Amino acid sequence: MPLTRKAYRAAILHSIADPAEVGIEASYEYFEDGLLVVDGGKISALGHASDLLPTLPSDIEIEHYQDALITPGFIDTHIHFPQTGMVGAYGEQLLDWLNTYTFPCESQFGDKVHADEVADIFVKELLRNGTTTALVFGSVHPQSVNSLFEAAEKLDLRMIAGKVMMDRNAPDYLTDTAESSYVDSKALIERWHGKGRLHYAVTPRFAPTSTPEQLTLAGQLLTEYPDLYMQTHISENLKEIEWVKELFPERKGYLDVYDHYKLLGERSVFAHGVHLCDDECARLAETGSAISFCPTSNFFLGSGLFNLPMAEKHKLNVGLGTDVGGGTSFSLLQTLNEAYKVMQLQGARLSPFKSLYLATLGGARALRLEDKIGTLQPGSDADFLVLDYNATPLLSYRLKQANNIAETLFVLMTLGDDRTVQQTYAAGALVHQR
Repeated sequence: MPLTRKAYRAAILHSIADPAEVGIEASYEYFEDGLLVVDGGKISALGHASDLLPTLPSDIEIEHYQDALITPGFIDTHIHFPQTGMVGAYGEQLLDWLNTYTFPCESQFGDKVHADEVADIFVKELLRNGTTTALVFGSVHPQSVNSLFEAAEKLDLRMIAGKVMMDRNAPDYLTDTAESSYVDSKALIERWHGKGRLHYAVTPRFAPTSTPEQLTLAGQLLTEYPDLYMQTHISENLKEIEWVKELFPERKGYLDVYDHYKLLGERSVFAHGVHLCDDECARLAETGSAISFCPTSNFFLGSGLFNLPMAEKHKLNVGLGTDVGGGTSFSLLQTLNEAYKVMQLQGARLSPFKSLYLATLGGARALRLEDKIGTLQPGSDADFLVLDYNATPLLSYRLKQANNIAETLFVLMTLGDDRTVQQTYAAGALVHQR
């Protein structure tokens, strides 16, 4: 971890609150000529360059960026590491897509050499796209989690991941048992949870692939280790919802299955939630659980449109997920491009400042990490990005027509991609240079 102080000068923008709660103008801080001071991997000061420069020691190094914007690192609240090799697979809806593409691809991750190779590719893709924290599904193999955490630990990244628990309704070569999933998960928790900036998430894939016995043991792990995360899928696809009703006829609905097995809580994140109702949103909010909004995969797999205004009405924490490989891009800028369209199709507006919130502070709140990441407040981890206004000729030309930071931000989210990320910093260290 860097022990010396360094300052970064550029336009600087970060979220400080949810626009749905405080209004757009009170939801962000913007410094047209800003200064970010980093000391020992933490942010020690943030403000106008004219105010802070006189307070700095004469020998401090200052990195000055022209035509660039510094923002917090992006936070991806739903992504599948073992699906890196089949992102963009053609032509199925969810259940057929799992059997045709996902399960065969995930079957390779018991092999350490393969898992290590893909972990290296996966982490580099995250950082290349400006993602400094992610909530990650492994495969059913413990090795998948070991390889991912080993790669993340080398760079001191804040990452959350877990071994998939899946003991039915999947190919024999890719299932565990209720007991083995408990034992394997517990060993991974003991090895990784709380080590550096790493956290473990109990990870039943989704209700149809876990028996009641496995879901019971998943809930038991959360009781034994109260600061663990829990991640799974919910209400992504209409056929999936009908399948859950058939498998759990004694329960009132999809969410009630997870509720019954004590999987709802302040560190529980449910991916998709496309077809949730008001009562389910209210129950999620009541328990402190969060939803990951995954617009690219919901489009790509034909699942439906997430109702963000309903989630906001219930003050439900919502993060943003790429859902690679159902999603088609590691870029949260491109994911926000799709999120804007999802809202437009429902007659709703998604402001660029709400978009920034979802990709940063909203994700941090969904993960209960807002005191550490998601903003550039002093005391936070120094996880931040430098976005290049001249990354492509079109972006450069278009941004010259922008009249204010709102328009600049929106153009970055519609025309930007991995090329826009000039540098990525994690805990004050440069971990990606374009």
